[in-house]
Amino acid sequence: MRQAKPISLPRTYGEYLADQIAALVGSWRFIIVQSAVLVLWIVFNVVAWVQHWDPYPFILLNLVLSFQAAFTAPILMMAQNRQSDIDRQKAQLDYDVNLRAELDIEALHEKIDLLRQEDITRLVGLLEMLTRERIEKGDSKT
Repeated sequence: MRQAKPISLPRTYGEYLADQIAALVGSWRFIIVQSAVLVLWIVFNVVAWVQHWDPYPFILLNLVLSFQAAFTAPILMMAQNRQSDIDRQKAQLDYDVNLRAELDIEALHEKIDLLRQEDITRLVGLLEMLTRERIEKGDSKT
């Protein structure tokens, strides 16, 4: 059976960008870098020897994180929707392959049943012939 080509839907630039951002945001590198930036932001705004651009309770940091979340969530949803479309197409391809396999198996069952029926018919004919021969031999002995 032929192997199907991998699913690749044509992507717009926005979809490409959403996929790239989702890959970046969903990585350990992003989590580590963002955590480091947050720690540095807080430390620099708490330490006395540095000018505090965002003193406690870190309103500007909250604004930056809210801004990031406001844009990241819809972008991740776009990437998930695209992946959902790909998964739907894969499921349809799987269904089509399974349906073809089922039809092929049914056809093979029919062929096997036909061959078995032909064998049975041939064996019954052979049995009848042998029975007649035996009867004829039995009649000739008496």
